[in-house]
Amino acid sequence: MSQLSFFSAESVPPAVADLTGLLAATGQVVVVGGGARLSVVVDDLWRADALAEMITETGLAAEITRTDENNPLVRTAVDGRLAGIAAAWTRGAVKTVPPQWLPGARELRAWTLAAGIPEADRYLLGLDPHAPDTHSPLASALMRVGIAPTLIGTRGARPALRISGRRRLSRLVENVGEPPNQIEALSAWPRI
Repeated sequence: MSQLSFFSAESVPPAVADLTGLLAATGQVVVVGGGARLSVVVDDLWRADALAEMITETGLAAEITRTDENNPLVRTAVDGRLAGIAAAWTRGAVKTVPPQWLPGARELRAWTLAAGIPEADRYLLGLDPHAPDTHSPLASALMRVGIAPTLIGTRGARPALRISGRRRLSRLVENVGEPPNQIEALSAWPRI
């Protein structure tokens, strides 16, 4: 166990806004009545379990189910507290990044849980291939919090922000905190 950072996700109280990290990844938000629902399809059940726990920590109800392709899907219940997020992150039916959005420690943790992948001595934060207009604003948002990424794979099915270099990786690791207590998470978690 490493020393707890003043900036890590474990040191910040949970808030509904933490879940905007899911929208930085492949997450979707849907307005339903006076509320909204956040959902994200992930590659592994451990990711869905960890995200469901994170959702519950914010005071929202979480549900894990499977897509038609049998991928884990985690989603919130419809809740009025998500309406502001839906309004900020969509223009019509199109996902967008609010200009003032900055990913804090818990937003980065949600993004890492949803779509983080190690790549040799670098780390990738996955992006939504169906929302290419979000890629550059998300790269800019990461830069503004001191993690300058490289945008990769924009023409493929798996676009991502690549984080490389000891200082940038250290900043990411410091922010996202410890991996979930599941063996599969250790190999997928960012490290220096």
